[in-house]
Amino acid sequence: MKLIKSLWQVFWLFFYYAFARHLPDSYHFQPLGYISQKARGLACKYIFKFMGQNVNIDRGAKFGSGFGIEIGDNSGIGMNCQMPTNVKIGCEVMIGPDVLIIGQNHNYENLEMPMRLQGAKESEPVHIKDDSWIGARSIILPGVTIGKGSIVGAGAVVAKDIPAYSICVSNPAHIIKSRAGADNDKTKMSV
Repeated sequence: MKLIKSLWQVFWLFFYYAFARHLPDSYHFQPLGYISQKARGLACKYIFKFMGQNVNIDRGAKFGSGFGIEIGDNSGIGMNCQMPTNVKIGCEVMIGPDVLIIGQNHNYENLEMPMRLQGAKESEPVHIKDDSWIGARSIILPGVTIGKGSIVGAGAVVAKDIPAYSICVSNPAHIIKSRAGADNDKTKMSV
């Protein structure tokens, strides 16, 4: 039974990368955009570990094999996003275009050996909690958790965890404001 499930996943992975990934984006060329969105969603439903209802995977998104990805209801992955296969995305999450989520780093400890020959460190999962918004061209590094209700500004490079309801910007990302109100303001707190 596992073999059949694996073959089925491989079939849908091939369908996604060979065909559905290249269809028009979800918001233009209607009704073709709607059909394209449904084709990508159908493929990802069988590829991902878990996929909620009303999920939008937009044109050009790359996610390796995708077999370990979990994504909740009403979330979306923007055009040309790249992510590893072990990302956990909550419900109501917006991920803008060209976002890069990195799943692993190279080993570099041995000074006697070139870094390219030292292999990669074990992949750490990235968690994006419910109701978060990841701005266009942001970069999220391995092992980072984006807290519930947080906003990552366009082009930010997130190297450390972001607390819930925070707004962070820049490179390296730092918190400029809390969405929770003035009582919990974390203005200019370094992350």
